Amino acid sequence: MSISRIISLPSKLAVSDNAASRNNLIAVASGKGGVGKTWLSVSLAHLFAKAGQRVLLFDGDLGLANVDIQLGLITPYDLGAVIAGKIPLTHAIAPCKAGGFDVIAGRSGSGSLASMPVSRLQMMFDDLRLVAQQYDKVIIDLGAGVERAVRLFAENAGKLLVVCSDEPTSLTDAYAFIKIIVKENPKIDIRVVVNAVLSVREGERTFATLQKACKGFLNYTPSLAGIIRKDARVRDAIRSQTSIITTYPDADAVSDVLKIAQTL
Repeated sequence: MSISRIISLPSKLAVSDNAASRNNLIAVASGKGGVGKTWLSVSLAHLFAKAGQRVLLFDGDLGLANVDIQLGLITPYDLGAVIAGKIPLTHAIAPCKAGGFDVIAGRSGSGSLASMPVSRLQMMFDDLRLVAQQYDKVIIDLGAGVERAVRLFAENAGKLLVVCSDEPTSLTDAYAFIKIIVKENPKIDIRVVVNAVLSVREGERTFATLQKACKGFLNYTPSLAGIIRKDARVRDAIRSQTSIITTYPDADAVSDVLKIAQTL
């Protein structure tokens, strides 16, 4: 079955109020780096685009921004130019022709986003929400950790995917991240993605551990967005600076991400 038939398109984008206008914003975050957050963001954007949807991939990680690197893109402008006031957010949008979606690149090595006043961060999010009205899906790849820029974008997205692995430190950091986000927004829709596990059963055990801790100590029960099996072809695709959807469309990891995309 083709991807376009598996993932249904929204009949109409609702933008009449804040909740509705955030519904197509999907934030992807993690408590720690190195768990595949950016790779997942790129893969989701590509899959939605292949399904015929209008997709924007927003790289919100200025410190270690690498969406453009993973895609082998050279963009004329990035988020750093927006923050500096040189261009509006719309001028930072660049096409990823190979994937069929648009990208707003971040800028590696810049701490500007972290040091921005909350009022300016809110204005940037509001600008992104306005831009999002032109798209069916906006994937927001956030930096690892819980700095205020990450929290603001995560808390205000329609859905928040928290990516973790089966490593104990990853689980600890994912729990800490969820704890802080839930404290500020108890009604947030958090869905956990367990990445790079040897089997679905191992992923289920990992999620059960995290879910039990959240339920017992936070009185909050995150749902499971999906489990992605460990696949050597993921690293190969990243090294070649291409989307795995292009290089290895039949990979197990692609099949697993497609199942996640179906639920978003």
